[in-house]
Amino acid sequence: MNGSSTPDGKKSSFSSRDFFKFLIPSLIGIMFFIVPISSEEGFTIPVAFLSNLLIDWIGDFVPTLAVIMMGISIVGSLLLFTARPAFMMERPSINALFSVTPFWFVMRVIGFIAGVMTLLTLGPEMITSEFTGGLLLFDLIPILFATFFFAGMLLPLLLNFGLLEFVGTFLMKIMRPLFRLPGRASLDSLASWVGDATIGILLTTKQYEEGYYTKREASIIATTFSVVSITFTIVVLQYVELDQYFLPYYGAIVLSGLVAALIMPRIYPLSKKADTAYEKTELKPEEEVPANVSLGRWALIQALQKSRSSKSFLETLKDGFKNVLDMWIGVLPVVMAVGTIAVVIAEYTPFFTILGKPFEPILMLLQVPEASEAAQTMVVGFADMFLPAVLGSGIESELTRFVIATLSVTQLIYMSEVGGLLLGSKLPISFLDLVLIFLLRTFITLPIIVGIAHLVF
Repeated sequence: MNGSSTPDGKKSSFSSRDFFKFLIPSLIGIMFFIVPISSEEGFTIPVAFLSNLLIDWIGDFVPTLAVIMMGISIVGSLLLFTARPAFMMERPSINALFSVTPFWFVMRVIGFIAGVMTLLTLGPEMITSEFTGGLLLFDLIPILFATFFFAGMLLPLLLNFGLLEFVGTFLMKIMRPLFRLPGRASLDSLASWVGDATIGILLTTKQYEEGYYTKREASIIATTFSVVSITFTIVVLQYVELDQYFLPYYGAIVLSGLVAALIMPRIYPLSKKADTAYEKTELKPEEEVPANVSLGRWALIQALQKSRSSKSFLETLKDGFKNVLDMWIGVLPVVMAVGTIAVVIAEYTPFFTILGKPFEPILMLLQVPEASEAAQTMVVGFADMFLPAVLGSGIESELTRFVIATLSVTQLIYMSEVGGLLLGSKLPISFLDLVLIFLLRTFITLPIIVGIAHLVF
C-alpha cells in the first residue's frame, strides 16, 4: 500500500502492517457479527450462536449473576455519591460506570428489587410471575447477559480497525441523501438484521460516545435502523401459524420499514435532535471524497489511517471488557425495571386495551377482519414485541394475524428490551420520544402492511 495518494496529493506511507491491521481484525469482525451460519434454530450469526452456547452452559446461574450485577450497580453508585473513594474518582472508566443521575439511580434500585423478588419468588405474583418479572429475569436477561459479553468483547473488531470507515465511505452517497446519516450507519443496520437489535444499539452507542455520530444521527440509527433480527421474525410468524407466508411477510417488513426509515428522520422528534456531539467527546465528521481520489482508494486510505492509530491487543481487550461491564452494570438493571413495569401494566391493567381502541375504526376502514380483537394488539407491542402475537394468535382471520405479526416487528420500540436499552444508554432519547416514535412508526407502516395483506389473502 506504499505510495497511496492522500487528498492533498502527497504520498502516504502506509505499510503492510497497517494493511493487515485493518484486514485481519475486520474480517474476523465480519465473521462474528455479519456472516450468517446455520444452527438448529435456523440461520444466526456467530455472536448470537456463542451467546446461546453460553446460556446452555450457565443459563441456570445467569439470573443470579444478573441480580448480583444489579446490586453492584447500586453499591457502586452509593459509594461514589457518599465516600468518593480514590480508586473510583481517579479512574474515569470506573467513575463512568457508577456516576448516574438520581432518576437513573432510582431505576437501578427498582430493577434490583424486582430482580430479587422474582429470583426468590417474594412478594406479589403480578411482579414475580412467569409473564412479568419472570419473563424478564429468566427469559430475556440471560439472552442479554450472554449477548452483552460476546458482543461487548468483540465490538472493537468492528469499531477500532477501519472497517466502518471503509464501508461508510462506499455508502456515504446512499445513506446521507436518503436517511440523513453517515455511511458507517449501514453496518449497524446490517449487524442488527442478521444478528439482533441489541447488537445494533451497542454499535450505535459506542460510536456516539466516541464522536462518530451526532445526537440526531445516533437517535435516528438506534430507533430506525436497529432492526429486529430475521431469526426473531421467523419465531413471531411461527407463533401465529403463518409459516408458509414468510416471503410476503418479510417483504412487507422490509418495504414498510424502508418507508419508515425515509420518513422518520425528517419529522419530529428525531428531526429536532441537536446535530452536536456527545458532551464528553468531540465530533469526528465524515470526510467527503476528494475530487482527485477514487472512491475505492479513499475508502482504503480512511480505513488504513484508522488501523494505524488503533490500540494494542491488550488495550483492545480492555476496551471490550469495559463494554461488557458498561452493559452488565449500567443497562441490565434498567431493562429489568422498565421491562417489568411495562409488562405488569400490559398483563394486569386494561391500559393498552384502552389505548388500542382508537385503532378499531382505522382497522375497519382498512377492511381488516376482526378489527375489535386486532385493535388491542396495536399498542401492546410497546410493552413487549411478542405480546401482539400472543394476543392475536387466537384470531381466525389469516389476514389479520399477518397484519399483527408484521406490525409488531416494524414498530421496533418495545420496553422489555430495546426501550430499556435505549433509556439505559447515553443516547439522547427520552421515554416520551420512544412513545411518539412507536406511535409514528405504527401509523406509517400499518397502511402499507394492510395493503400487502390484502394482496396476499
